[in-house]
Amino acid sequence: MNSWHRILGAALFAALLASPAASQNSGLIRLTDRDDLFGWEAVGRVEQGASGYCTGVLIAPDLVLTAAHCVFDRQGNRIAPETMRFRAGLRDGKTIAERGVARHVAPKAYDPLGGMSAENVRNDAALLELETPIQSALADPFVLHGAPRAGLRLSVVSYGRDRDSAPSWQRDCGLEAFGGGLMQFDCDVTFGSSGAPVFTRDGHRARILSLVSGGSSDAVGTTAYGMELPALVDALKRDLRAARPAQPANGGFLRVQVGEGHRASGARFARP
Repeated sequence: MNSWHRILGAALFAALLASPAASQNSGLIRLTDRDDLFGWEAVGRVEQGASGYCTGVLIAPDLVLTAAHCVFDRQGNRIAPETMRFRAGLRDGKTIAERGVARHVAPKAYDPLGGMSAENVRNDAALLELETPIQSALADPFVLHGAPRAGLRLSVVSYGRDRDSAPSWQRDCGLEAFGGGLMQFDCDVTFGSSGAPVFTRDGHRARILSLVSGGSSDAVGTTAYGMELPALVDALKRDLRAARPAQPANGGFLRVQVGEGHRASGARFARP
C-alpha cells in the first residue's frame, strides 16, 4: 500500500501540528462473546449493498456516523440509502440490532473523486438516518469528545478485512499530530476500518474523538488519518433535517448481504 505521506504531501502535513504522543500499536482484541462486546454495542458494520462495507457508530438512536466515502460508490455516485444496512454489534452472524437506512448526508465540500486531499480528509464524515431507532437499552449511542489535545491516548473499534465477522478493539494507540481540522494516529487500521470511531476516555465512558478516514502501512507500522468532528457533525445534522424525504427505491439497485465467515471483497478504505 502506498504511503499517504506522498499523496497528501505538504498540503496535509503543513496543517498538522506535532504532538509528542507517539506509541507502539498494542495489538487487537476480537470482541467475540456478548460479554466482550459490553459497552461497544453501538459500533457496527455499515453494509453498502453490492459495494461492500465500512464501520459505523451510533451517536443517537437513529443516527449512525461513518466516513463520507462510505456513502459513495467507486464511480463517485451516491449509494442508494435503501440498499444500505447498519448491523450494530455484529459478531459471527449475530447482531445486537439491525436497521435499514432511510437517508444519508455527506458534506458538500467532500469530493468522492477528489482523492486523498487534506480537504477531503477534513470532510470525510457522513450521517446515516436509520429507518427506525435502535433502543438505547440495546446499544447506547456515544457522544463526541471535542477538540484534540497533546497526550491523548486512543482506542479504536473496527471491522477490517480478514477480521470482518466481529469487531476488533485496539485498546491503546496514540494521537501523533493534529491541526487544521486533521488528525494523525498510530492506530492499527485496514480495509473496512473506514468510518471506525476513534475513542478517547472522558470520565467513565469513551467518547468519539474522530473517525478513521484512511491510512497507510510500512515496515515501521500503520498510520491512520481522521478529522475533527464537532462542527462537521453539527452541519451534517442541519443538512439531514433539511433533506427531502427519501425517494422510492430505484429498481436498478439490489439489496445484497455481505457474506459471513469469509473474506468480504468490498471492504472500504481510503488509500491512493
